[in-house]
Amino acid sequence: MPRFTVHIRDEWLAVPCRDTTSTIGWLGQEALKRYIKNKPDNGGITSVKDTRFVVRRCQGLGLLDADDTIDDVLEDNDFVELAIEGDTMSPDFIPCEPGVSHMYPYTSHLPVQYISLDGNSLTSTDLFNLGRGLYKIKLTPEAERKVVQSRELLDTIVKENKVVYGITTGFGKFARTVIPVSKLKELQENLVRSHSAGVGNPLSPERTRMLLALRINVLAKGHSGVSLETLHAMIQAFNASCLSFVPEKGTVGASGDLAPLSHLALGLMGEGKMWSPKSGWADAKYVLEAHGLKPITLKPKEGLALINGTQMITSLGAEAVERAQAIARQADIIAALTLEVLKGTTKAFDSDIHSLRPHPGQIEVARRFCSLLDSDHHPSQIAESHRFCDRVQDAYTMRCCPQVHGIATDTIAFVKNIINTEINSATDNPMVFAERGETISGGNFHGEYPAKALDFLAIAVHELASISERRIERLCNPALSELPAFLVTEGGLNSGFMIAHCTAAALVSENKVLCHPSSVDSLSTSAATEDHVSMGGWAARKALRVIEHVEQVLAIELLAACQGIEFLRPLRTTTPLEKVYDLVRSVVKPWIKDRFMSPDIEAVHRLIIDQKVWNVAKPYIDKYQSEYIPESRPVSPTAFSLESPASPRKRVRHE
Repeated sequence: MPRFTVHIRDEWLAVPCRDTTSTIGWLGQEALKRYIKNKPDNGGITSVKDTRFVVRRCQGLGLLDADDTIDDVLEDNDFVELAIEGDTMSPDFIPCEPGVSHMYPYTSHLPVQYISLDGNSLTSTDLFNLGRGLYKIKLTPEAERKVVQSRELLDTIVKENKVVYGITTGFGKFARTVIPVSKLKELQENLVRSHSAGVGNPLSPERTRMLLALRINVLAKGHSGVSLETLHAMIQAFNASCLSFVPEKGTVGASGDLAPLSHLALGLMGEGKMWSPKSGWADAKYVLEAHGLKPITLKPKEGLALINGTQMITSLGAEAVERAQAIARQADIIAALTLEVLKGTTKAFDSDIHSLRPHPGQIEVARRFCSLLDSDHHPSQIAESHRFCDRVQDAYTMRCCPQVHGIATDTIAFVKNIINTEINSATDNPMVFAERGETISGGNFHGEYPAKALDFLAIAVHELASISERRIERLCNPALSELPAFLVTEGGLNSGFMIAHCTAAALVSENKVLCHPSSVDSLSTSAATEDHVSMGGWAARKALRVIEHVEQVLAIELLAACQGIEFLRPLRTTTPLEKVYDLVRSVVKPWIKDRFMSPDIEAVHRLIIDQKVWNVAKPYIDKYQSEYIPESRPVSPTAFSLESPASPRKRVRHE
């Protein structure tokens, strides 16, 4: 028999429906009847028939017409909200998607491809794609074997009544309190419930998927003692996108991310709130039931196994490092376009200069600039137009891009290595060593590694915005650009990019505060048993905020550079940079006169998030670099020499 879950005020009600040709109005009245049965005062409702209400879907909040038949507008096990006239929105109802994320668009269509988890080989890129909903997950046979072995050891410990921390004892300050076998299940459940003490907005679906996938991967290593039955239940929930309500705040990053991981486990137990593409937000037990899943039942040590680790820090860190990598390489393309508009020289990117200071990132950025700017591969009419100008060299914001962008690139690689190591690390406590037949307490749950790395990431990536904002200033300032003030005609009547530059400056200033490292702080917790912590949760969250600001600042620079091109027409830049210009113009038209600017910034920000700027330029970068000969100069000066502007000089190019 079809059944529907209806939310009224503070309660979720299951309403069976024998005849789906009944109307939405009938469904609402049936739900009201069940609601008042549970209330001593009938919930203040005197007559179901006379009560006026509206019904909306939980997912998407679409209003449903009372006269529509259930067959036409709902599917079996759908979730709906009933709002009684005169009520405010129920405080128990969450009328929005969980959290906000600027990851690639999440797909609610269930994927068909799988990633096999073994606890050893997952990458930040894999995890990011799992968050996007591109894959389901399964365990490798070897991982299943290890999980079974470690669980058998724990079962033996319980049968032999051994005293082992977290299995037959309390936690933290209560580590010396021995718990009777009859209460071991209650011990684990109490642990999850009491530790579900986070606050703030819930994580987005993408980030919760990443968190759940990463916890599954860590448990798959076979050193946590979780049962294969529980691990399979977690995988089923992931594959159905049944996602717990996980508040973003509450972790100090040691002993692991206890609060967020407890919320994650709580939903899997059928308690608290849960979200799925099908249901929207609802009570966890109803969401699981609607997907044919059962709440997990915790065995000894399993509560501790589910909540003790650095997966909140690390999953957010994986998103941060993936987005940082994307914005760093696109920053090179955007800066190259700005250099063209400001009629800069390519001489500063000569390979001989960078071979004398051979940092990998610096060399990579210089080569990328060479592959985009004026050369035999890609001649530029703009560069040709100012070849014999009398300026000697560019400002640092253009000339020093390899040095400034390069350290960001190298830092991202450093942080990515740490995050990938952490992704495949067992970080709970105690650790189970089935081959040795013992459990050992340690400190792998301490989040100092990812915390320090993500603080470093924020500082390095911020500099891409800092230098970008200065280039925006040069584009907008007629004394520096030789372009119309604020890149608009009829200045005064039109303000052009005046306040867009202010927005960039505001974001850069905000980043300066966010770049203060959180991992230098520590507060003793748990009655001084956990007396040094990493504060890695805040390091991860603020790193993501910094990266988002960097993306937005570079979106403004890209808009400004493309607008500058308009004033240099009919001259054309290089082929790859013209492709970038065309991409921007596919979503934003030239700035002829003042208009609402925020949508333009957001449209270009979306191009950057989707890596479209990189994708359109990458074939040209790859082709140039595949033909690159290290012994020769990658590109020649197209402007600025110590010679007199009147004295001709040959244009030297890549041979």
